[in-house]
Amino acid sequence: MPRSLDGLVLAPVADQAPGQVGTRTRFTYHERDGRIWAEYAGGDVVHGHLVGTRDGDRLDFRYVQLKHDGTTSCGHCVSTVVELPDGRVRLEESWQWESQPGSGTSVVEQVG
Repeated sequence: MPRSLDGLVLAPVADQAPGQVGTRTRFTYHERDGRIWAEYAGGDVVHGHLVGTRDGDRLDFRYVQLKHDGTTSCGHCVSTVVELPDGRVRLEESWQWESQPGSGTSVVEQVG
């Protein structure tokens, strides 16, 4: 199993659509006993939280966020944990909004 996500800070490698996470968003991950959670903020997002589980290199979680315009949104994401050649961690994500239409894929990588 790839190393623990606990304490890692990750950021998207590309901007998504306006009002969503982007390259200025930072996710701080926590992991314990197969459970994962994270706080995130930056760009259009004031506060965001995700919570879910990890089984090997697969994450399955739900997320909820508050944007600067005062709106909230939530969704579901399944991610694959990949260790990069330089030792950093990448998450390859497939997500779908539950509070609004839309779905897609994204990539976040460990900062630093």
